[in-house]
Amino acid sequence: MAPLRSALHAIRGESPSGAFALPIRRLVLSLAVAAGLGGCVVGPDYQMPGTALSAHHANARRAAPLRPGELTDWWKRFGDPTLDALVAEALSANLDVAAAKARIREARATRRQTLAGFFPQVDGGVSSTHSRTSASSSGANVSSNLYQAGFDASWELDLFGQTRRGVEAADRGIEAAEESLRSTLLTLAGDVAQNYVEAKGYLARIGLAQRTAATQRQTAALTRAKFEAGASSAVDVAKAAALASSTTANIPTLETAFAASAHRIAVLMGREPAAVVARLRRGAAIPSPRRNLPPGVPADVLLMRPDVRLAERQLAQSTARIGQAEAALYPSVSLTGSLRTSGIRIGDLGNGSSLAWSYGPSVSIPVFNAGRLRAAVEVQEAQRDQYHAAFHQAVLNALEDVENALVGLAQQRIRYGSLAVAVRNYREAGRLARVLYGQGASSFLEVLDAERSLYDSEDALLQSQVLIATRFISLGKALGGGPGGAIDASRPLVVDRETGPRLAR
Repeated sequence: MAPLRSALHAIRGESPSGAFALPIRRLVLSLAVAAGLGGCVVGPDYQMPGTALSAHHANARRAAPLRPGELTDWWKRFGDPTLDALVAEALSANLDVAAAKARIREARATRRQTLAGFFPQVDGGVSSTHSRTSASSSGANVSSNLYQAGFDASWELDLFGQTRRGVEAADRGIEAAEESLRSTLLTLAGDVAQNYVEAKGYLARIGLAQRTAATQRQTAALTRAKFEAGASSAVDVAKAAALASSTTANIPTLETAFAASAHRIAVLMGREPAAVVARLRRGAAIPSPRRNLPPGVPADVLLMRPDVRLAERQLAQSTARIGQAEAALYPSVSLTGSLRTSGIRIGDLGNGSSLAWSYGPSVSIPVFNAGRLRAAVEVQEAQRDQYHAAFHQAVLNALEDVENALVGLAQQRIRYGSLAVAVRNYREAGRLARVLYGQGASSFLEVLDAERSLYDSEDALLQSQVLIATRFISLGKALGGGPGGAIDASRPLVVDRETGPRLAR
C-alpha cells in the first residue's frame, strides 16, 4: 500500500520531494482557468410562446380565474365514498402510473449522465508483467519483472455550452416526465369515475327493467283473468306477455355492459377483471355531483392542464437541443494528463526516479463533414417547430374540451328536467289507463302504450342522470384538476437483488 499511497500523493502534488508538485498544480490551475471560460452558449434561448386567449369561455362568461387547489380531487364532489376509495386505489396501483413514474426516474438518471460532462474523467490502471528470455550464447534463461501503475485524466471543456445545453434539455425532460405523470393521473381518475358512474347506471337500469317487467307481468295476469272471464281477447293476452318478455330481454345486455365497466375499473386498479364486481353491486344509486366545478377562464388551461404543460416543456427541451447541435459546429478543447510509475520491484513504484507525467490541451476543429453537423442543427430546428405547433394545438384542444364539457353539462341538465316531467306524466297516464281498463272503460292497447312509454321515459331519465355525471367528469378532466399532494416517483417497481460480482450459473 505504501507505493500506491506515494503515487496518490504525487498526483495531488504532495510528493515528499516536491519535484512534481509544481507541474501538477499548474495542471490544476489550467483546468480551473479553462473551466471559467465555459460560460458561453450557442443556440436560441427558450422563450415561452405567446398565446392570444379570450377573456372568458364562450359558455361561462361570468367565471373568474381559478384559485390554486380549487380543482384538486374534483371527483370528491360526488360525495361517494366508494368512488373516492376506488380512485385512491387506482392512483396507487395503476400500471400506467408505475410506468410514468419510471420515466421520471429515467429522466433524472439522464440528467446525471449529462451533468457528468462538466467534470474530468479519471481512469487508473495497475499491471504486473513477468517475462523470461533465453540467451543464445550462454543458454541461460533471464527472468525479469515489471510493475506499472498510473492515472489518465481527460476533461473536455464546455466552451460553447454543448454540455450546458444538454443539462438544460435534461432538466426540461424531467419536467416533461413529471407533467406526463400528472396527465396520466388525471386521465386515470376520470376513467375510474366514468366507468363507476356507468356501472351504477347499468345497475339502476337493470333494477328498472326488473321492476317494470314485474308490473307488466301483473298486467298480463290481469288480462288473462279477463280473457278467462270473457272480457278480453287472446290477442291482448299475447301482447301483454310479449311486452313483459321484451322488457326482460333488455337485462342481459345491461348486465354485459355493467360487467365491462366493472372489469375496466379493476384493470385500472392493477387487479384482475372480476375483482370489484361484487363491490360495485352493493348499492345501485347513480352518483350525482353535489357541487359544481368552477370553469375558470381560458388562460387557466395553460396552468392547470398537464397535457398543455407537457407540450410546453417538450418545446423548451427541443429548443435546448438546438444549442447542443449548434455547439458541435465550433471547436472543442480538451485537457489531458497522465501520471505513470514503473519499477522492477513493487517497492520502486512511487519513487521520484520512476515517475513520469504529461499534460496539455488538445483542440479539435470541424473542418469538413459534408454538411452533417449543419444538417443536425436543422433537424433539431425542425423538431422544435413540430413541438411549437403541438403546443398551440394542445391549447386549442384543451379549450375545445372545456367548451364541449360546459355545453354538454348544461344541455344535459335541461334535458333531464324535461324527461323528469315526462316521467311524471307517463306514470300518471299508466295509472289511469290501468284503472280504466280494469273498469272496462278503455282498451288494452292504451294500457300497453302507457306502460311501454313509461318504461322508455324512465330508462331515458336514468341515462340522462348518467350523462350529467359523465359530463361533469369530462369537465373535471378538461379543466385539468388532479389529485392533491406530492407523488413519490423514486421507488422502483422492480427491486433487483444480488447484482454484484458472483459466480455465473
